[in-house]
Parts: sequence; structure tokens; C-alpha cells
Amino acid sequence: MSPESDLVEPATRTAYRTCPLCEAGCGLEITVKGEQVVRIRGDRDDVFSHGFICPKGSTLKQLHDDPDRLRKPMVKRGGVHVEVEWDEAWRVVAEGLGGVVQRHGKEAVGVYLGNPSVHSLGAMVYNRVMLTALGTKRRFSASTVDQLPRQVAAAYVFGSPSTVPVPDLDHTDFLVVMGANPYASNGSLCTAPDFPGRIEAMRARGGTLVVIDPRRSRTAEEADRWLPIRPGTDALLLAAIVSTLAADGAIDPGVHVAQHLDGLDAVVAALAPFTPELVENATGIPAADIRQLARDLNGARSGTVYGRIGTTTTEFGTLASWLIDVVNIVTGNLDQRGGAMFAMPVAGGATTRGQRGVGGGFRTGRGATVVRGLPEVMGEYPVSALAEEITDAGDQGIKALITVAGNPVLSTPNSERLDGALSELDFMVSVDIYLNETTRHADVVLPPPSALQREHYDLLLLQFAVRNVANFSEAVLPLD
Repeated sequence: MSPESDLVEPATRTAYRTCPLCEAGCGLEITVKGEQVVRIRGDRDDVFSHGFICPKGSTLKQLHDDPDRLRKPMVKRGGVHVEVEWDEAWRVVAEGLGGVVQRHGKEAVGVYLGNPSVHSLGAMVYNRVMLTALGTKRRFSASTVDQLPRQVAAAYVFGSPSTVPVPDLDHTDFLVVMGANPYASNGSLCTAPDFPGRIEAMRARGGTLVVIDPRRSRTAEEADRWLPIRPGTDALLLAAIVSTLAADGAIDPGVHVAQHLDGLDAVVAALAPFTPELVENATGIPAADIRQLARDLNGARSGTVYGRIGTTTTEFGTLASWLIDVVNIVTGNLDQRGGAMFAMPVAGGATTRGQRGVGGGFRTGRGATVVRGLPEVMGEYPVSALAEEITDAGDQGIKALITVAGNPVLSTPNSERLDGALSELDFMVSVDIYLNETTRHADVVLPPPSALQREHYDLLLLQFAVRNVANFSEAVLPLD
């Protein structure tokens, strides 16, 4: 090679992709020089995000270049993780998992799926293949400490856990936000780049933002009205809204939705005793304010109630999630412009399955945990039971565990107990790009490529998008 060729500048190119680090799905414009990322900014021509970017999206380069990110599989030898080649790692996995299954059966293997699994096309496609191949029903995930009550409520009402109505942010005139802080976190079960900007656009056109939250959050500070509710009482407030409208004779789901309803009169009758006066002491919200909220929401040209993690991680999370749908229905705001609407994804939608008008149906309890008999929901068990299923289930205990893209030792209840339980396993495999509080217990750690080295499509999250959109992303960088 001549000295002159060493001086040739690497070619510069621009790559476009959807950010995979949260539910917003923002478009990124990535400048690459040779095989090095030199700049990441929002894609101003993206039809969904229009150039919006949060601090996370701009750090994909740092994540890719992080010296702590694992590039090769790690196998624990003498209590220390060492790098090995893939053939050896797979051999250890086969021997370890195979030995547990041979000695104790398939149900001795547990699986935990972390939140990043829904931000990876490969994980979304192949996790189910892995679970089917393993044949175990001992499945856990981050969902049971997050959004599962919302999906359960939607499944019972609309026939599918994926059929969650999302607020039509770009057209609503009256937005009620419960237990969410989109100014800090964008949306959840509501794929919406620049959620705060969409709120500000609503207010600029004369709309109203009401925030119901125990804390004066960043979003509450921006609200036209903040109602500081007592934690865990969201269901009572929602019931009182329905009770108020029933007393006013203002229950009106609209002709379009009414033809699909079953049991509306029974629901309204059941909620009638929950008057604003009855719930004001429990909720901490004066009866007059509850009535005003109910009437303002019902009287708006369009409106919607949006509830998230603050409404689901409570004792009555499923009830509160169901009542959000009830309120949107009785105010005539379900499946209406500016109300709570359903996305129409080009791939992955569950609404096309099952009998027309009924769907595939939904049920829970197709199994139970060994120790406490906690029921199965959506194919998994509460992760709060994972530790006891390892340590207290005797011969039926979990002997081997696979974790995928998660750190439950930090992110689940009673994590110190889980930390101790993991050390009692016969074998553990983790799919993760880091050694962390959970994967340090693993006998084998299998690192996937970085986010910039993978193709991406939001197969799940676009089912909750505020606009129907389909963006596929090519890998930006080659594999290591």
C-alpha cells in the first residue's frame, strides 16, 4: 500500500434509523465517517418525529463504543467471567441447560424477559421461538411490575392485550393525564415522539391539560389544572366521574360505539353509589372539583383520559385501567377523533384475529406458581414470585434461569432476596451486553450486537402509536 493511500479520508455517509431506546420511536439522522459515528441528531424529515430527539437517542454512539459493553461471550470459571469464543459458549449452554432438563425436567427452567426485549426486532421475533423450544411455563418479565394491568383491562374489554386505546394527542381538546409524566418520559403504551410538544400544540389551539398525580411533576407544573390525588385511589375518582355523568343524565357513548357495547347499564348502576361526596376524603379531591372535571371532560368537543404507570402499579391497577376505558366510553370519546383511538399497524396487530366483533377472547389462570399459587396472566407469572420459586418450591423449584435483556436484581420487588436466590441456581444464562447485578450470577453471558449493528422495526410499539406509521431501519454499522 502506498503512503498516499494512507492519507485518503474515509468516506462520509448518512444513515437513518428509528431510535430503539424508548417507546417514542424518534427518527435519527446518523453521520458515519468510515465505520465511526461522528454525529447523531433528530431526523427533521422523519414523518413521525419531525426532528425531535431526547438525550437518550444522541448517546447511541457512546453506548456502542462503551468499553464495558461485552463484545464476546463470557463463561464463569472459578467464579470469574472470562471471554470465550461462541462455539465454546454454546457448548457450555447446551451442557448446563441440558443437564438441568435431564435431571429435573423442562419445568425446572425459568425465563425472565427484560424491557429492552420489546425494543429489539430480533428479541420480539425470536423470544417466542426460544420459549417454545424450551417448553417451560415458568416465564417472568418486567411487565408484571409495569403495564400488565393496563393490557389485562384492554384484553377483557376489547379482546386482545395489544388492543389498548391511545390518546389522539394531535386532535384532542381536553387531555386528562393520570399517573404519567410525559414531560420527563414521553409516552408509555402510547408511542408518540415529542409528547410534550404535542401537548403544547394542543394548548396552543385552545385545548386543556389536566394532570391527576400525587406529585407536582414536571407535567403537573405545565397543566392548566393539577389535582393532587392520594396514591392508589384512581379507581375511586374515575368511578365518581361516571357517577356524576349518570346523575346528570349525560351518559352517551355515541351510536358508533353503542352498538358494540354489552353491559353498559349494569356498569353505570354499579358505579352509581360512588358519588363525589363519597370519594372526596379517600381521594383528597373535593367533590366540587370532581364534578367540574367530569362535566368539563364530557362537554369538551373532544377529550380523552390517559393513564399510565401510576395507575397500574397499585393494588387496584387493573380496575383503574378498566375504568379509564369506561370513562372514555361514557363520554363518547372512544374510537373518535380527538379521543381514545386504536392504531392500525401494518404488522403485528392482534385485532385481525378471532371472530369478528368478538376477537380471540381472553382468560387468565392457565397455571399457577408453586409456592403461593399466583395465577398465570398473559403467559407469565409475577416476577415478584421468582425468588421463592427458586428457593422455596422444593423438588418443583426452578433450577436453571435464562435472563434476556434485563436486570431484575435492581428492577423488581424484594430484589435482595432475588439476588440471593440466583446464587442457588444450578445453571444460569444471560443474554446481555453488560455484566451487571443480575448477569454476574450467570454461568454464561451471551452479548447481542449493539443497537447500531442491528436492523430495527418497532413491531410491538407501533401498535400503540398516535399516528399510523411504518419505519424500518437498516443496521448502521457492521458486526464486530
